[in-house]
Amino acid sequence: MTQQQSAALPALVIAGALMAFVVYISNVLVGIRIGWLNENWFNYGQFTFPVAFLITDIINRLFGARRALWVIAIGFLGGVAFFVASGGDVGASFADPWSVGRIALGSLTAFVVGQMLDIGIFNSLRQRAWWFGPLVSSLVASLIDTVIFYGIAAGGSENWMNFASVDFGVKALVAVVALVPFRLVIAGIFARSGSTNAA
Repeated sequence: MTQQQSAALPALVIAGALMAFVVYISNVLVGIRIGWLNENWFNYGQFTFPVAFLITDIINRLFGARRALWVIAIGFLGGVAFFVASGGDVGASFADPWSVGRIALGSLTAFVVGQMLDIGIFNSLRQRAWWFGPLVSSLVASLIDTVIFYGIAAGGSENWMNFASVDFGVKALVAVVALVPFRLVIAGIFARSGSTNAA
């Protein structure tokens, strides 16, 4: 554990920077449709935003909830900074033209609520099987995150619930796939520290 503690600061800085980048790039990619899949329902942001939950779960597992909150704060502030620096350039090419402001507000609000929920659920399930906590916390948090985002960003659109349903389906799929890197990262770090408690 000594190696983990000594590596905490650089790990948290890197995680915070990655979180900020994920928040910003997802806001850009949410407006880029995936034509080869189904441009009416799928966008690249659906696949990148769930990475934020993976980052939170890894930090929470390694360093605890307080430091995970620190990473979330960096991610939030960094995402806002990226947004301001880019002149508000976020994806807005939807069939129902949502305003950039509503997209940004919906994204940041959903981010904070979803991440806080993810931390709370993960902590309550920390003693269960290694995959149970990150999977359940990511699924529940993603559901709430999706409802908040689309409720704010596209609440006036007649088919926003359809968009939200497809979006959550993608996030759920990514949450399952994310168990692989979660396990590899946690097991690798615990192995380096000499600990056998990688679960």
